Amino acid sequence: MNDAPAHRIRLTSPEKTAELAAAFARLVRPGDVFLLSGQIGAGKTHFTRSLIQARLAYADRPVEDVPSPTFTLVQTYEVDGFEIWHADLYRLTHPDEVEELGLFDAFDTAVCLIEWPDCLGDLAPTKAIGMDFSVPDDPETRIVDLSDLPEHLEPVLEALHD
Repeated sequence: MNDAPAHRIRLTSPEKTAELAAAFARLVRPGDVFLLSGQIGAGKTHFTRSLIQARLAYADRPVEDVPSPTFTLVQTYEVDGFEIWHADLYRLTHPDEVEELGLFDAFDTAVCLIEWPDCLGDLAPTKAIGMDFSVPDDPETRIVDLSDLPEHLEPVLEALHD
């Protein structure tokens, strides 16, 4: 993952975060790995929950509750012939524990949304989408620094400018 953000997005409400997630949900495909970093409460789980629920809705599947996998570490959702993996690595103490979760195979075969990706250490996939969430002075606003966006997801950025 490149250190410099390619795009900075200002989200002025939780609804705007959900809209961004829904835009990505239309275009994601197996092999897309999102590495979501930022402090607690910055919007990582809200973005992830919104993306999963939007993708389920687009597939005419019942929209499920999407709990944070803080204690289960991974939740999976079947949609459109592939899985979406939501992983929260906050409780891991060593990158080697990731192997037990089965994430390495999922990086190639599923859409993966990984909260607290620093816990992956050097095991993070090289072709991953970086999303760094931060909270500026306004408590409703979130800043997302986005990096390494693959070409098939670039229409999301174009839609933001319309």
